[in-house]
Amino acid sequence: MLILRVAWVGGFVPPNLIPARLPVLSVYADGRVLTQAPQIEIFPPPALPGLEVRQISPEDAWKLVDLAVAAGVGGTADYGRPGVADVPSTRFTVLTDDGLKSTEVYALGDGEDGFTSGLTPAQIAARRPLWDLMSKLNDLSGTLGPDAVSASRLYAPSAIAAIVEPYRDPGPDQPAQPERSWPGPELPGERLSGGLDLHCVTATGAAAAQVQAAAVRANTLTPWQSGGKQWTLTLRPLLPDEAGCVDLTRQS
Repeated sequence: MLILRVAWVGGFVPPNLIPARLPVLSVYADGRVLTQAPQIEIFPPPALPGLEVRQISPEDAWKLVDLAVAAGVGGTADYGRPGVADVPSTRFTVLTDDGLKSTEVYALGDGEDGFTSGLTPAQIAARRPLWDLMSKLNDLSGTLGPDAVSASRLYAPSAIAAIVEPYRDPGPDQPAQPERSWPGPELPGERLSGGLDLHCVTATGAAAAQVQAAAVRANTLTPWQSGGKQWTLTLRPLLPDEAGCVDLTRQS
């Protein structure tokens, strides 16, 4: 059961990356904490981004929820809108007695990066607890204690979504990529909602394992073959609270 999440939404990014973007942090009632794994700095990057999972106690997981609520998540504060363009919003979601509650703040920075232009002193003051909350969530050992957080390990997803587009030739400036045969459900799959001209499929069970194995030999520019056509895919491991493509449009 998801009890706390921090995610970036919006901003100036390619349309295929909007539903495929991974949350910054997800905390579950059993104490699992999922974050995106460090990615090797090569281009083109690997086809499937990795996730790391750490373990804290269920009691500490709820302490993080309490910290988020105390910082204003789920409240009605006015955070304003800084005078900067094309910056993502930070969406905080917590589980309360009334269900999941979210607070979304545009261009949430650390107060020293120019993201306070056009804000009133009251709006800056309302943002400050959320800046502090982000610092605490980024340093769980410092927040909960050095022995409260397990070492990280790679998360093995039970399902993988693919955001599907007709194959886009990356152009002559990029090295040619070998075609791979798509081992998952038939492409292109269902059309995504939200005004995006994209499709999506979800591989589960044995198909998810086959996709994960194929992705090891692929990257984000790989042409995937299915049904006699080539496709460009943006792969996204699904989190424990996500069942399929529809969950990606809800979070974008």
